[in-house]
Amino acid sequence: MSHTPLASRRQFLGSTAISLGAASLGLAWTGAATAQNAAGTTAASFGPIRQVEAGLLNVGYAELGPVDGPVVVLLHGWPYDIHSFAEVAPLLVAQGYRVIVPHLRGHGSTRFLSVDSFRNGQQAAVALDIIALLDALKIPRALFAAFDWGARTADIIAALWPERCEALVSVSGYLIGNREANKVPLPPAAEYAWWYQFYFATERGRLGYEKNRDAFARLIWQTASPMWRFDDATFARSAASLDNPDHVAIVIHNYRWRQGLADGEARYDALERRLATGPAIGVPTIVLEGDANGAPHAVGDAAFRHKFTGKYQYRLIEGGIGHNLPQEAPAAFVQAVLDVARL
Repeated sequence: MSHTPLASRRQFLGSTAISLGAASLGLAWTGAATAQNAAGTTAASFGPIRQVEAGLLNVGYAELGPVDGPVVVLLHGWPYDIHSFAEVAPLLVAQGYRVIVPHLRGHGSTRFLSVDSFRNGQQAAVALDIIALLDALKIPRALFAAFDWGARTADIIAALWPERCEALVSVSGYLIGNREANKVPLPPAAEYAWWYQFYFATERGRLGYEKNRDAFARLIWQTASPMWRFDDATFARSAASLDNPDHVAIVIHNYRWRQGLADGEARYDALERRLATGPAIGVPTIVLEGDANGAPHAVGDAAFRHKFTGKYQYRLIEGGIGHNLPQEAPAAFVQAVLDVARL
């Protein structure tokens, strides 16, 4: 692949140019984008999904844009999928980017290569999946933009493998986990916001999620984004990705591992020890937060600002924007991607 440095493409990254790209898709940069998403408008799908063997997985991913463009990797969260970026991706392509949007393990068409692989949801394993994907696609370096599980994954890559990360857009900031810190009780209101973490700690919770995963996901969408009026078709498009044979096992292990209720794999122990120290992120970073995020998150960036030691901006996106920020405010998300490349 021919990798064009992001700095050399600044002529494509101006506000006027991206505004034109947004207008061509029927989006404006502030109120109109929010209004369109609040109305629940369903966007077109990515089309055919590609597959590639990468590390432990056969990864399903969408790819758009010129093969010689600067690469941006968009990483989704739970319980969402690649369609969180359905409006974002074409806007980035219009600016010359090669856009890669993979299904995380346990989602969509991503599958384990071996039936014997442990269905592991710990943070280091998910991050190494994406490093393996970059290797499989022969991408030496990319810009990462992500939310939820995806933001944690992107944060880890930026912290531990900065040579692979051109710049970072991270919704909700610094999300690298520490299991020892997780043992410290939170105030009751904060614990209440994590109700599903405790539910998943039980066998009843595992069975309940297996039986009711669509209803469960819809509830999380509604509570994490209380002002987002998504329609049934928009939800169904992403909910289909949860119908993955490994999905429940991955999700349950993820939350039990975070609480110290399930072991990880020894192969990741060294990486987890590094992550437990709270490594700094030195790559250029823009942190985004929605003003109506109903998921557990820090208020402002005072709690994690010191973790970002490079060029940095924090942006609060207003207009009733919830947890699924790239799908609820695609224009603001794209603008952050373009701007972080210029920091």
